[in-house]
Amino acid sequence: MASRSSSGSIPLPPPRACTYHVFLSFRGEDARGRFTSHLYDALNRKGITTYRDDNNLRKGNVISDELLKAIEESMFAVIVLSPNYASSTWCLDELCKILDCKNKLGLHMVAVFYSVEPSVVRHQIGTFQEAFKKHEQRHDREKVQRWREALKQVADYSGWTSKNQ
Repeated sequence: MASRSSSGSIPLPPPRACTYHVFLSFRGEDARGRFTSHLYDALNRKGITTYRDDNNLRKGNVISDELLKAIEESMFAVIVLSPNYASSTWCLDELCKILDCKNKLGLHMVAVFYSVEPSVVRHQIGTFQEAFKKHEQRHDREKVQRWREALKQVADYSGWTSKNQ
Protein backbone atom coordinates (compact mmCIF):
# COMPACT_ATOMS: atom_id res chain seq x y z
CA MET A 1 0.00 0.00 0.00
CA ALA A 2 1.41 3.39 -0.98
CA SER A 3 1.98 5.95 1.73
CA ARG A 4 0.26 9.29 1.53
CA SER A 5 1.87 12.61 2.22
CA SER A 6 0.20 15.29 4.27
CA SER A 7 -1.19 18.20 2.31
CA GLY A 8 1.46 20.62 3.57
CA SER A 9 4.50 18.44 3.02
CA ILE A 10 7.22 19.16 0.51
CA PRO A 11 8.13 16.24 -1.77
CA LEU A 12 11.66 14.96 -1.29
CA PRO A 13 13.93 14.71 -4.32
CA PRO A 14 14.54 11.18 -5.56
CA PRO A 15 17.67 9.39 -4.29
CA ARG A 16 20.70 9.98 -6.49
CA ALA A 17 24.07 8.43 -7.01
CA CYS A 18 26.87 10.46 -5.48
CA THR A 19 30.59 10.41 -6.25
CA TYR A 20 31.52 12.15 -2.99
CA HIS A 21 30.18 11.86 0.51
CA VAL A 22 31.34 15.39 1.39
CA PHE A 23 32.22 18.56 -0.50
CA LEU A 24 34.42 21.00 1.48
CA SER A 25 33.90 24.70 0.77
CA PHE A 26 36.49 27.01 2.34
CA ARG A 27 38.66 30.08 1.80
CA GLY A 28 42.16 28.72 1.26
CA GLU A 29 44.08 31.61 2.78
CA ASP A 30 42.12 31.26 6.04
CA ALA A 31 41.73 27.54 6.50
CA ARG A 32 43.93 25.52 4.08
CA GLY A 33 46.69 23.72 5.93
CA ARG A 34 44.84 24.20 9.19
CA PHE A 35 41.27 23.31 9.97
CA THR A 36 40.22 22.00 6.56
CA SER A 37 43.33 19.86 6.17
CA HIS A 38 42.68 18.20 9.51
CA LEU A 39 39.00 17.74 8.70
CA TYR A 40 39.77 16.35 5.24
CA ASP A 41 42.31 13.87 6.65
CA ALA A 42 39.96 12.76 9.44
CA LEU A 43 37.08 12.18 7.04
CA ASN A 44 39.24 10.19 4.64
CA ARG A 45 40.64 8.04 7.49
CA LYS A 46 37.03 7.09 8.25
CA GLY A 47 36.45 6.11 4.61
CA ILE A 48 34.38 9.20 3.81
CA THR A 49 35.10 10.27 0.23
CA THR A 50 35.70 14.01 0.37
CA TYR A 51 36.18 16.58 -2.39
CA ARG A 52 38.52 19.45 -1.59
CA ASP A 53 39.63 21.89 -4.25
CA ASP A 54 43.40 22.02 -3.96
CA ASN A 55 43.98 24.47 -6.79
CA ASN A 56 45.29 27.87 -5.85
CA LEU A 57 42.90 30.10 -7.70
CA ARG A 58 43.85 33.39 -9.25
CA LYS A 59 41.71 36.45 -8.69
CA GLY A 60 38.96 36.80 -11.23
CA ASN A 61 38.85 33.15 -12.25
CA VAL A 62 35.41 31.78 -12.99
CA ILE A 63 34.28 28.77 -10.99
CA SER A 64 35.19 25.61 -12.88
CA ASP A 65 32.74 23.10 -14.34
CA GLU A 66 34.63 20.34 -12.49
CA LEU A 67 33.99 22.02 -9.17
CA LEU A 68 30.30 22.61 -9.94
CA LYS A 69 29.96 18.96 -10.90
CA ALA A 70 31.65 17.88 -7.66
CA ILE A 71 29.06 19.87 -5.68
CA GLU A 72 26.23 18.23 -7.63
CA GLU A 73 27.75 14.78 -7.03
CA SER A 74 28.10 15.18 -3.25
CA MET A 75 25.73 14.07 -0.48
CA PHE A 76 26.89 16.68 2.05
CA ALA A 77 28.57 20.07 1.90
CA VAL A 78 30.63 21.40 4.77
CA ILE A 79 30.93 25.16 4.44
CA VAL A 80 33.84 26.53 6.45
CA LEU A 81 33.05 30.22 6.86
CA SER A 82 36.07 32.27 7.88
CA PRO A 83 37.00 35.98 8.07
CA ASN A 84 37.97 36.24 4.37
CA TYR A 85 35.37 33.85 2.92
CA ALA A 86 33.26 36.71 1.51
CA SER A 87 36.23 38.32 -0.23
CA SER A 88 36.35 35.39 -2.65
CA THR A 89 33.83 35.51 -5.48
CA TRP A 90 34.78 31.86 -6.09
CA CYS A 91 33.63 30.91 -2.56
CA LEU A 92 30.44 32.94 -2.93
CA ASP A 93 29.60 31.30 -6.27
CA GLU A 94 30.32 27.91 -4.69
CA LEU A 95 27.97 28.75 -1.82
CA CYS A 96 25.18 29.72 -4.23
CA LYS A 97 25.63 26.41 -6.07
CA ILE A 98 25.54 24.49 -2.77
CA LEU A 99 22.26 26.16 -1.79
CA ASP A 100 20.85 25.50 -5.26
CA CYS A 101 21.74 21.80 -4.94
CA LYS A 102 20.29 21.73 -1.43
CA ASN A 103 16.96 22.95 -2.79
CA LYS A 104 16.89 20.96 -6.02
CA LEU A 105 18.84 17.77 -5.28
CA GLY A 106 18.52 17.35 -1.52
CA LEU A 107 22.18 18.08 -0.76
CA HIS A 108 22.69 18.28 3.02
CA MET A 109 24.86 21.04 4.42
CA VAL A 110 26.63 22.00 7.61
CA ALA A 111 28.18 25.36 8.40
CA VAL A 112 31.38 25.72 10.41
CA PHE A 113 32.13 29.24 11.62
CA TYR A 114 35.93 29.21 11.76
CA SER A 115 37.32 32.27 13.56
CA VAL A 116 34.16 34.22 12.69
CA GLU A 117 30.88 34.56 14.55
CA PRO A 118 27.60 33.60 12.84
CA SER A 119 26.27 37.14 13.46
CA VAL A 120 29.18 38.60 11.42
CA VAL A 121 28.19 36.39 8.49
CA ARG A 122 24.45 36.97 8.92
CA HIS A 123 24.70 40.78 9.19
CA GLN A 124 27.75 41.04 6.91
CA ILE A 125 29.76 43.28 9.17
CA GLY A 126 33.53 43.54 9.69
CA THR A 127 35.54 41.79 6.99
CA PHE A 128 32.31 40.69 5.29
CA GLN A 129 31.16 44.31 4.99
CA GLU A 130 34.55 45.34 3.58
CA ALA A 131 34.41 42.54 1.00
CA PHE A 132 30.93 43.53 -0.15
CA LYS A 133 31.93 47.17 -0.58
CA LYS A 134 34.48 45.96 -3.14
CA HIS A 135 32.04 43.50 -4.76
CA GLU A 136 29.47 46.28 -5.23
CA GLN A 137 32.01 48.27 -7.24
CA ARG A 138 32.99 45.36 -9.49
CA HIS A 139 29.88 43.24 -9.95
CA ASP A 140 26.27 43.78 -10.92
CA ARG A 141 23.76 44.43 -8.16
CA GLU A 142 21.80 41.21 -8.80
CA LYS A 143 24.85 38.98 -8.35
CA VAL A 144 25.95 40.78 -5.17
CA GLN A 145 22.43 40.47 -3.75
CA ARG A 146 22.42 36.72 -4.52
CA TRP A 147 25.70 36.34 -2.60
CA ARG A 148 24.36 38.36 0.34
CA GLU A 149 21.21 36.23 0.54
CA ALA A 150 23.23 33.01 0.35
CA LEU A 151 25.37 34.08 3.31
CA LYS A 152 22.28 35.03 5.33
CA GLN A 153 20.72 31.64 4.59
CA VAL A 154 23.78 29.65 5.62
CA ALA A 155 24.24 31.76 8.77
CA ASP A 156 20.71 30.83 9.83
CA TYR A 157 21.46 27.09 9.65
CA SER A 158 22.73 25.39 12.72
CA GLY A 159 26.43 24.80 12.67
CA TRP A 160 29.58 24.83 14.73
CA THR A 161 31.67 27.75 15.85
CA SER A 162 35.41 27.12 16.06
CA LYS A 163 38.11 29.51 17.19
CA ASN A 164 41.34 29.58 15.17
CA GLN A 165 42.98 26.48 16.63
